[in-house]
Amino acid sequence: MNTVDTTIVQYDPPSEGEVTATVVLERYRLMRRLGAGAFGVVWLALDERLDRVVAVKRIEAHDPAMAARAEREAIAAARLNHPGIVALHEAGRDAEAVYLVSELVRGKTLRERLVAGELSDRDVARIGVALCDALNHAHARGVIHRDIKPANVIIPDRPDGEAGIVKLTDFGIALIAGDDALTHTGDVVGTLAYMAPEQADGRPVSGQSDLYSLALVLYEAFSGVNPIRAPGAAATARRVGTRLPPLNHLRPELPEQICDAIDWAVQPEELDRGSLAELREALIDGLPQTDTTAGAVDIVAIEQDQQHDLLADPDQEHLDRSFFIAQRLVAAVAAAALVVASMLALEPIAAAPRLPMLWTVICAVLAVALLPRVGALIVAIALSAFFVVAGVPGWAVLLWAALAPTILLLGRSPSSWLLPFLAPLLGLASLALAFPAFAGFSASAKHRAALAGLGFWWLALAEPIANSRLLFGDLALPAGWAGSAAGGGEAVIAIITHGVPLVALIWAAAASILPLIMATRLVAVQLATAVLWAATLSTASVLLAGALHWPLQMPQVGVLVAGSALAALVALAAATLREKR
Repeated sequence: MNTVDTTIVQYDPPSEGEVTATVVLERYRLMRRLGAGAFGVVWLALDERLDRVVAVKRIEAHDPAMAARAEREAIAAARLNHPGIVALHEAGRDAEAVYLVSELVRGKTLRERLVAGELSDRDVARIGVALCDALNHAHARGVIHRDIKPANVIIPDRPDGEAGIVKLTDFGIALIAGDDALTHTGDVVGTLAYMAPEQADGRPVSGQSDLYSLALVLYEAFSGVNPIRAPGAAATARRVGTRLPPLNHLRPELPEQICDAIDWAVQPEELDRGSLAELREALIDGLPQTDTTAGAVDIVAIEQDQQHDLLADPDQEHLDRSFFIAQRLVAAVAAAALVVASMLALEPIAAAPRLPMLWTVICAVLAVALLPRVGALIVAIALSAFFVVAGVPGWAVLLWAALAPTILLLGRSPSSWLLPFLAPLLGLASLALAFPAFAGFSASAKHRAALAGLGFWWLALAEPIANSRLLFGDLALPAGWAGSAAGGGEAVIAIITHGVPLVALIWAAAASILPLIMATRLVAVQLATAVLWAATLSTASVLLAGALHWPLQMPQVGVLVAGSALAALVALAAATLREKR
């Protein structure tokens, strides 16, 4: 595995012996050495032609690899013009060295300011927003940085506007669209402790790789811990690609949306990370709730005590990995159940195609288990085609009416896209009321609420298709609605106007508060709380459905009792698992 050292120079105060009067490129007088690193020396220089102070990075030309890297940095920086990126003025060379002339940024690196305890949580959130903007600018111009880390982020002493509160630097190993690769396939460049898993494996990188590194930088800035970094390169390499402890476990007082967005962005799989836009939105939404006290996290004390080693607990890592695998398996089961239920519902229809169900189910399971986002879309598109061929395009409309808000609300978690179908699946066993308790397994309140509310939405949309009553029974829909796409649209509108989203809100609220009311460690109290929660959920659902004058029959007492009992047991199991995690 080949590596390229990308340590940037630090702007340290010069000593008496570091003053020179050398002129390079016939216009830049090197005045004082500002710092040195493995990639060259940075000088404070005077541009005698324009009478301005600049920074000149000098890289020895006798090393071909270093010269190629200098050229790469110049090409990348020349494409960029953003207040959050150090501006390159000129690049040139002589017989001895290559020179990169850039704006002079007076300030400290993010690493230095964190160690000094000069930043508050709000400062870190603002820095995160600015870095999202800078990277978005670079990605839009075909430049992938590949080495986002605290040492490559400069915090100016006097920023020029909100977008300029940071300066991203060192594009020496940037990947540039349309250019030949700087390294061969399989080579690894960057800084291991901040490297995305695909980058560490020598696989192709994308903007998602920069997103991962940025989120890891923010994780460290908020918590004081980089859970990937370990004593020694080999130990660090073993941690790359592992699932990280949720940020709110280390900083529970941080705004939930910020913790959730960072947790999603450091997922091992590229497709599970969301986007820079989503991370930026979460940082902005949580900004007003952040603390303004500087030095909330003592990075020096944490590193001296080596508390970050606790994050490598094998039992915890095994539990997190098991939970991740379980989520994928449940999603795959949901996909299989959706396909089977759809085929069974189509069977009584004369025009229904005769399909090899076993192979269809196997393909659906594999697609969702391996690629949740793509797999869920493939399953939905395939089922829609089946419905159209079978002469029930209205069913396809209902399917997409269920999936569209799911993608919108659970976009960062594609493994969850088909989980709401478990609600109508439970309804086949008269246990639909237990679904909000299953949603309570999620660590995020927002995710719990979305999943539970969507479960009731899927349940209501499945009622007109099911051959048996799932909970409340089929609402009064226009006759012949299933025979056309327009009829399917009318059915969706009718379901909405009956007030189904209002009951979905009850399920969402119940799931979101479940961990809060189950926080006690006393088993007897947890059991009593779970029973009360389940009874309240079922009662509130029935009362609201009655108040909305739904044209249907209320669930039988046995259905309510069975669903509530299972909900209580699942709520208790979720609380127990949450304690272990």
